[in-house]
Amino acid sequence: MKPTWNQPLRLRPVYQSYIWGGDRIIHKYHRDLPPGIYAESWEVSDRPEGMSVVEGGPFAGRSLKDLVEADSMALLGRPALEGRFPLLVKLIDARERLSVQVHPDDAAAARWGGEPKTEAWYVLEASPGATLYAGWRPGTDRAAVEEAIRTGRIEDLLNVVPVRAGDALWIPGGRVHALGAGILLLEVQQNSNTTYRLYDWGRVGHDGRPRETHVVQALRAIRWHDAASPVCAPTPLEGPAGLQGARLVECPYFRVERWRIMSPAPEPAEASPRARILFVECGAVDFVGHFGVMEIAAGASVLCPAALTDLIIRPRPAATLVRIVVA
Repeated sequence: MKPTWNQPLRLRPVYQSYIWGGDRIIHKYHRDLPPGIYAESWEVSDRPEGMSVVEGGPFAGRSLKDLVEADSMALLGRPALEGRFPLLVKLIDARERLSVQVHPDDAAAARWGGEPKTEAWYVLEASPGATLYAGWRPGTDRAAVEEAIRTGRIEDLLNVVPVRAGDALWIPGGRVHALGAGILLLEVQQNSNTTYRLYDWGRVGHDGRPRETHVVQALRAIRWHDAASPVCAPTPLEGPAGLQGARLVECPYFRVERWRIMSPAPEPAEASPRARILFVECGAVDFVGHFGVMEIAAGASVLCPAALTDLIIRPRPAATLVRIVVA
């Protein structure tokens, strides 16, 4: 019998142990893993360096890449550009601040190479006084940045953004940025792993040497007239009874929403079928459909194929979901 697409897919997380990471992901979400650094948990990934694999159900053991190639219309609701899943969704635990970096946008990647990357952040936890960096302070130009690189004073030019749990931020390709220490967040991005590191606070890697920077590539990728605020104001959304929603971020690649689930209700409908990633921020839910009942705890994600259009969400007893719709 041909496997059915009308059910959520559990994907096995892929962990990355970058030097700046902590272990909050495994402790907060009760993941049964040995002690160590878990800087990132790749929740949905079609990347050769960290491929998602389905856990359980009729597609068990199959990679996300395999599913895209098997039937992109059933999974995505449209043909797969470049033959792969278009987004990468991660949990990030910044125990220390990350490097000052930039990713190319579509135009820069087409001209100079690399993979374009626009991303959005949804803050899950933030230590008191936590900040991040996004964009330049007013009046900053390329000459000032090049001088700051020479003198090691990049921090003086960066726009500092205080953050707290529940904040949503948009980081388009070309916007210089860095996460500060003490932040746990959900990141949604184009399927890309191109990062140009501009500055790394004098940090050294595991080999005791300064980590590599990519100054030439970063300066080419930066959008110098980027003055928009990175903080996104939530926009209320109408939904079925029992749900209270807000749109957090919308761009040509994805839409990010937050839904508070007070009583059993159908998942909000889309104008045309699209793949969705549902992340349980807090509480717990049952997903109910023709497939039966799937129990999902806080901190877990599922990928809903476009072909799944009749999902019921049942909170236990209340829950909050972050919903990511693939464009």
